Amino acid sequence: MAGTGGKTRVVNRVLLCLIGLVLLCAGGVLLAQGLGWAVPSWWPYSGPHDVLLSRGNRIRWRHDGWWWPVVIAALAVVVVLTLWWLLSQLRRARLTEVLVDSHDGESVVLRGSALEGVLESEAAALNGVARARVRLTGHRRAPATRVRLHLESHVAPGDALNRLTGETLAHARESAGLEALPSEIRMRAAKHSAERVS
Repeated sequence: MAGTGGKTRVVNRVLLCLIGLVLLCAGGVLLAQGLGWAVPSWWPYSGPHDVLLSRGNRIRWRHDGWWWPVVIAALAVVVVLTLWWLLSQLRRARLTEVLVDSHDGESVVLRGSALEGVLESEAAALNGVARARVRLTGHRRAPATRVRLHLESHVAPGDALNRLTGETLAHARESAGLEALPSEIRMRAAKHSAERVS
Protein backbone atom coordinates (compact mmCIF):
# COMPACT_ATOMS: atom_id res chain seq x y z
CA MET A 1 0.00 0.00 0.00
CA ALA A 2 1.64 3.23 -1.06
CA GLY A 3 1.24 6.15 1.32
CA THR A 4 1.73 9.86 1.01
CA GLY A 5 5.46 9.38 1.49
CA GLY A 6 5.62 7.12 -1.58
CA LYS A 7 3.77 9.67 -3.71
CA THR A 8 6.08 12.42 -2.49
CA ARG A 9 9.14 10.36 -3.39
CA VAL A 10 7.81 9.80 -6.93
CA VAL A 11 7.09 13.53 -7.37
CA ASN A 12 10.56 14.39 -6.07
CA ARG A 13 12.26 12.00 -8.46
CA VAL A 14 10.29 13.27 -11.46
CA LEU A 15 10.97 16.92 -10.59
CA LEU A 16 14.66 16.32 -9.95
CA CYS A 17 15.01 14.36 -13.22
CA LEU A 18 13.29 17.09 -15.24
CA ILE A 19 15.25 19.92 -13.62
CA GLY A 20 18.50 17.98 -13.97
CA LEU A 21 17.81 17.20 -17.63
CA VAL A 22 17.05 20.84 -18.45
CA LEU A 23 20.14 22.09 -16.61
CA LEU A 24 22.34 19.43 -18.19
CA CYS A 25 21.17 20.30 -21.71
CA ALA A 26 21.48 24.03 -21.14
CA GLY A 27 24.91 23.68 -19.53
CA GLY A 28 26.14 21.40 -22.32
CA VAL A 29 25.03 23.79 -25.05
CA LEU A 30 26.58 26.79 -23.26
CA LEU A 31 29.84 24.88 -22.79
CA ALA A 32 29.88 23.89 -26.45
CA GLN A 33 29.19 27.48 -27.50
CA GLY A 34 31.95 28.79 -25.22
CA LEU A 35 34.44 26.33 -26.71
CA GLY A 36 33.46 27.40 -30.22
CA TRP A 37 31.82 24.10 -31.13
CA ALA A 38 28.73 23.84 -33.27
CA VAL A 39 25.50 24.29 -31.32
CA PRO A 40 22.04 23.04 -32.31
CA SER A 41 20.17 25.16 -34.81
CA TRP A 42 17.30 25.71 -32.35
CA TRP A 43 19.65 27.36 -29.82
CA PRO A 44 18.93 31.12 -30.04
CA TYR A 45 22.37 32.31 -28.88
CA SER A 46 25.12 31.37 -31.27
CA GLY A 47 27.46 34.35 -31.18
CA PRO A 48 30.05 35.08 -28.47
CA HIS A 49 28.46 38.47 -27.72
CA ASP A 50 24.83 37.31 -27.59
CA VAL A 51 22.91 38.06 -24.42
CA LEU A 52 19.88 36.35 -22.93
CA LEU A 53 17.74 39.49 -23.05
CA SER A 54 18.61 42.31 -25.39
CA ARG A 55 17.49 45.86 -24.64
CA GLY A 56 14.78 45.54 -27.28
CA ASN A 57 13.41 42.40 -25.64
CA ARG A 58 13.48 44.00 -22.20
CA ILE A 59 11.35 47.00 -23.21
CA ARG A 60 9.19 45.30 -25.88
CA TRP A 61 6.07 44.83 -23.71
CA ARG A 62 6.67 47.58 -21.18
CA HIS A 63 3.72 49.66 -22.37
CA ASP A 64 1.27 46.75 -22.72
CA GLY A 65 -1.21 46.55 -19.85
CA TRP A 66 -1.23 42.75 -19.70
CA TRP A 67 2.55 42.25 -19.40
CA TRP A 68 3.21 42.95 -15.71
CA PRO A 69 0.09 41.15 -14.38
CA VAL A 70 1.11 38.03 -16.36
CA VAL A 71 4.70 38.21 -15.10
CA ILE A 72 3.57 38.68 -11.50
CA ALA A 73 1.02 35.86 -11.76
CA ALA A 74 3.60 33.48 -13.25
CA LEU A 75 6.10 34.31 -10.52
CA ALA A 76 3.40 33.86 -7.86
CA VAL A 77 2.60 30.40 -9.24
CA VAL A 78 6.29 29.48 -9.15
CA VAL A 79 6.57 30.68 -5.54
CA VAL A 80 3.44 28.76 -4.46
CA LEU A 81 4.64 25.56 -6.13
CA THR A 82 8.08 25.95 -4.55
CA LEU A 83 6.56 26.46 -1.10
CA TRP A 84 4.29 23.43 -1.59
CA TRP A 85 7.29 21.31 -2.53
CA LEU A 86 9.27 22.59 0.48
CA LEU A 87 6.41 21.88 2.89
CA SER A 88 5.99 18.40 1.44
CA GLN A 89 9.67 17.76 2.21
CA LEU A 90 9.18 18.86 5.80
CA ARG A 91 6.15 16.58 6.16
CA ARG A 92 8.20 13.60 5.06
CA ALA A 93 9.67 13.40 8.56
CA ARG A 94 6.33 11.90 9.58
CA LEU A 95 6.22 8.14 9.11
CA THR A 96 3.25 7.13 6.97
CA GLU A 97 3.42 3.36 7.34
CA VAL A 98 4.92 0.66 9.56
CA LEU A 99 5.80 -2.89 8.55
CA VAL A 100 4.34 -5.42 11.00
CA ASP A 101 5.74 -8.94 11.11
CA SER A 102 2.85 -11.42 10.81
CA HIS A 103 5.14 -14.38 11.77
CA ASP A 104 4.27 -16.29 8.58
CA GLY A 105 7.03 -14.90 6.39
CA GLU A 106 4.93 -11.97 5.18
CA SER A 107 4.84 -8.37 6.31
CA VAL A 108 1.66 -6.41 6.88
CA VAL A 109 1.62 -2.67 6.29
CA LEU A 110 0.04 -0.63 9.07
CA ARG A 111 -0.92 2.97 8.42
CA GLY A 112 1.10 5.37 10.53
CA SER A 113 -1.93 7.58 11.17
CA ALA A 114 -3.85 4.58 12.57
CA LEU A 115 -1.04 3.73 14.98
CA GLU A 116 -0.71 7.37 15.98
CA GLY A 117 -4.45 7.57 16.65
CA VAL A 118 -4.41 4.46 18.86
CA LEU A 119 -1.39 5.71 20.80
CA GLU A 120 -2.99 9.13 21.29
CA SER A 121 -6.25 7.59 22.51
CA GLU A 122 -4.53 5.27 24.98
CA ALA A 123 -2.19 7.98 26.23
CA ALA A 124 -5.05 10.47 26.69
CA ALA A 125 -6.98 7.83 28.64
CA LEU A 126 -4.23 7.56 31.25
CA ASN A 127 -5.12 9.01 34.62
CA GLY A 128 -4.11 12.66 34.85
CA VAL A 129 -3.38 13.18 31.14
CA ALA A 130 -5.39 16.07 29.71
CA ARG A 131 -4.20 15.75 26.08
CA ALA A 132 -1.73 13.66 24.14
CA ARG A 133 -0.09 14.10 20.76
CA VAL A 134 1.88 11.34 19.05
CA ARG A 135 3.95 11.45 15.88
CA LEU A 136 5.71 8.52 14.26
CA THR A 137 9.23 9.02 12.95
CA GLY A 138 12.07 6.79 11.88
CA HIS A 139 11.94 4.04 9.29
CA ARG A 140 9.00 1.82 8.39
CA ARG A 141 10.92 -1.21 9.72
CA ALA A 142 12.22 0.61 12.80
CA PRO A 143 9.69 3.25 13.85
CA ALA A 144 10.08 5.67 16.72
CA THR A 145 7.63 8.01 18.42
CA ARG A 146 7.52 11.58 19.61
CA VAL A 147 4.96 11.96 22.38
CA ARG A 148 3.71 15.19 23.93
CA LEU A 149 1.64 14.94 27.07
CA HIS A 150 -0.34 17.73 28.71
CA LEU A 151 -0.69 16.73 32.35
CA GLU A 152 -3.19 17.79 34.94
CA SER A 153 -1.66 19.85 37.73
CA HIS A 154 -2.01 17.13 40.38
CA VAL A 155 -0.11 14.45 38.42
CA ALA A 156 3.52 13.62 39.15
CA PRO A 157 5.48 13.54 35.84
CA GLY A 158 7.34 10.40 36.92
CA ASP A 159 4.12 8.49 37.44
CA ALA A 160 2.75 9.60 34.07
CA LEU A 161 6.01 8.60 32.37
CA ASN A 162 5.97 5.15 33.96
CA ARG A 163 2.37 4.51 32.92
CA LEU A 164 3.01 5.75 29.38
CA THR A 165 6.09 3.58 28.85
CA GLY A 166 4.84 0.56 30.80
CA GLU A 167 1.34 0.48 29.37
CA THR A 168 0.71 2.52 26.22
CA LEU A 169 4.06 2.23 24.45
CA ALA A 170 4.60 -1.37 25.58
CA HIS A 171 1.17 -2.33 24.26
CA ALA A 172 1.88 -0.68 20.90
CA ARG A 173 5.28 -2.38 20.66
CA GLU A 174 3.82 -5.81 21.38
CA SER A 175 0.82 -5.34 19.08
CA ALA A 176 3.02 -4.31 16.15
CA GLY A 177 5.56 -7.05 16.85
CA LEU A 178 8.40 -4.56 17.20
CA GLU A 179 11.60 -5.40 19.00
CA ALA A 180 11.90 -1.81 20.19
CA LEU A 181 9.96 1.43 19.97
CA PRO A 182 12.29 4.32 20.84
CA SER A 183 10.35 7.31 22.13
CA GLU A 184 10.99 10.95 22.80
CA ILE A 185 8.54 12.11 25.45
CA ARG A 186 7.80 15.71 26.39
CA MET A 187 5.50 16.62 29.21
CA ARG A 188 4.01 19.91 30.31
CA ALA A 189 1.28 20.97 32.66
CA ALA A 190 -2.04 21.77 31.06
CA LYS A 191 -3.05 25.40 31.43
CA HIS A 192 -6.08 26.12 33.56
CA SER A 193 -8.02 29.33 33.81
CA ALA A 194 -7.97 30.98 37.20
CA GLU A 195 -10.77 29.85 39.48
CA ARG A 196 -13.01 32.48 40.97
CA VAL A 197 -13.20 32.36 44.76
CA SER A 198 -16.19 33.97 46.46
